[in-house]
Amino acid sequence: MTYSIAARCGQTGAFGVAITSSSICVASRCAWVSPLGLVTTQNVTDPALGPAGLALLRQGVGAGGVLATLLAGTADPAYRQASVIDRYGQVAWHSGDEALPIAAVATGPDCIALGNLLANAAVPEAMRDTFLAHAGLPLAERLMRALEAGLAAGGETGDEHAAGLHVARTHDWPVVDLRVDWNEAPILALRTLWDRYAPEQAAFESRARSPATAPGF
Repeated sequence: MTYSIAARCGQTGAFGVAITSSSICVASRCAWVSPLGLVTTQNVTDPALGPAGLALLRQGVGAGGVLATLLAGTADPAYRQASVIDRYGQVAWHSGDEALPIAAVATGPDCIALGNLLANAAVPEAMRDTFLAHAGLPLAERLMRALEAGLAAGGETGDEHAAGLHVARTHDWPVVDLRVDWNEAPILALRTLWDRYAPEQAAFESRARSPATAPGF
């Protein structure tokens, strides 16, 4: 009941996730980003995989090692979908045999799209291809367009109700952390949020680094 696109920007080193689901508050459980890597956890979700994975990435463990440790520490990994991207852009993923059908995965350089209870198996491919086709855009915009492409390709078998867009770079706090926890058109609502936030993102980062010279309110 969830599909997501997760990626690292090779130019800036930023990490990001865009995600949507028919379940309420999907981003609070499933999308985890840091300046040193990311973790997604979905299907029958174990939210503990997120902070545990970020802690391992901070210690320098690679994507494959992080994923193996997470799967060894969760109950019934056959019910889980998870992905990890590390600081070198290495991608590791798991989609258990009990993932809700249709489950599918598509990977590319520095990115992975995966989902479950999909309308068709081509949804992750559409997300990946759209992400890769817009390499010149900021990471958050590329992720947003990929999520929209997933919806256009069929999305879930049911209606999406929640969505999130998250990007981390340099700071311990995410530079983009936008959520739509319940809406009849959450991806459209997330697009509206992002379009409003994007012009102000740099100013908020500047206020953290140098408040004396940052743009005013």
